[in-house]
Amino acid sequence: MSATPSSPAEPQPVPPAVQETVRNLVELSPVLTELGQRFAAAGFEAHLVGGSVRDALLAAGAGGSRVPGDLDVTTDARPEQVLGLLRGWARSTWNTGIAFGTVGADVGGTRVEITTYRADRYDRESRNPEVAWGDSLVDDLVRRDFTVNAMAVSLGPDRTVTDPFGGLGDLLARRLRTPGAAVESFADDPLRMLRAVRFVAQLGLTPDDDVVAAMTSLSGELARITPERVQTELSKTLLQDSPRAALELFVSTGLADVVLPELPALRMEIDEHHQHKDVYTHSLTVLDQAIELERADPGSGSPDLVLRLAALLHDIGKPATRRHEPRGRVSFHHHEVVGAKLVRKRLLALRYPKDVVEAVSRLTFLHLRFHGYGRGEWTDSAVRRYVTDAGDLLPRLHKLVRSDSTTRNRKRAAALAATYDSLEKRISELAAQEDLARVRPDLDGNAIMEILGLGPGPEVGAAWRFLKELRLERGPLEPEEAEAALRSWWAERSG
Repeated sequence: MSATPSSPAEPQPVPPAVQETVRNLVELSPVLTELGQRFAAAGFEAHLVGGSVRDALLAAGAGGSRVPGDLDVTTDARPEQVLGLLRGWARSTWNTGIAFGTVGADVGGTRVEITTYRADRYDRESRNPEVAWGDSLVDDLVRRDFTVNAMAVSLGPDRTVTDPFGGLGDLLARRLRTPGAAVESFADDPLRMLRAVRFVAQLGLTPDDDVVAAMTSLSGELARITPERVQTELSKTLLQDSPRAALELFVSTGLADVVLPELPALRMEIDEHHQHKDVYTHSLTVLDQAIELERADPGSGSPDLVLRLAALLHDIGKPATRRHEPRGRVSFHHHEVVGAKLVRKRLLALRYPKDVVEAVSRLTFLHLRFHGYGRGEWTDSAVRRYVTDAGDLLPRLHKLVRSDSTTRNRKRAAALAATYDSLEKRISELAAQEDLARVRPDLDGNAIMEILGLGPGPEVGAAWRFLKELRLERGPLEPEEAEAALRSWWAERSG
């Protein structure tokens, strides 16, 4: 069981104007105003708490004037009392989290989650808390993950700002601390270590030394967390605007060794071009560049989890394929093949959806294909295959390949970019003549069966594949040409 939380830290001085800003933001939400009135009339406390206060403050600092996102409220009312107060006012309620004291509600299109004060103790083997209702706001706040999430604003008439652990000051200083001892907090719930990683990317916070030390010493505890929860936090981190510093913390504390060991393994591998300290640094740079290209493309659907996973993991096959060559060179032959298999295995273990797994694996497999393009010697057939093999991943493949150029040699970088420009131009020219995104045989299955006198069966599939290969090789054919080629192929096969 966890020990009693340590005493509240000395709050950092917070300018009165900052506190007033938070109070005023609450007034901008009619839902919060009315909720506070309903609870006060029934004799209960209610406070906007956690990420809602944090994000409201960040919005104000950025010139915003609204309470952002969904609303988190804490109260001394018990769950059944909360449901009673919401009845007839909320559009709908749900109680999927009621065992943990949380009642959800939709009020005028605004989602609100209201949680009873808690004073939980944790079972450190399963991470499951022994749920216990509390009677004190401060005792509820001390059990939260970080000081920036451990502040509250009363929804009563006084709008009191409660910040016993200096969370507002930490947010202003971009500092990440825990309300109590970091080792106690992370031992209670190891997932908080991954949340620390995410907040580095999401909020631009820098963890205190004791937070980093606790993450490092307790990194092995992350094995207690289910893959689904790990995946959720990893994805949230990758989807931030600048995840690099967070990923460096993820690796340096040993957390990645537990849940994504292929990433820190790249630190040992020297890039074959000797332009980077290691493949790990190269991979982070590729991710940075992929995000830049993604955000510059209005049609890319940014943020793009598939592209970002592929950029980060595209070289994870290198450790297993490293070979020392003459004259001090290092090779990684077929690392894209090995890497595609490793990507599939790791992402499945992290419970990523199958479509994401297959897309990232496919991009990893294809990311080196361009380097066979040379100075544009590819035939039209090879260009068609490049497009066909990529399928709907082609826009992502373009970004990944361009991002994979991290050379500091400006002349070489310009040459690679120009060569890829040439390939994209050829793709566009061929696409103007042919529907490259949907390359199909010039004869469909019905025509194949009629010409060859076949019924449905594997022979029709074999014929279809032959005609597709022919289509890739020679481009569109007239029906008569396709039929003649099919008959010739069938006669040779049958003979």
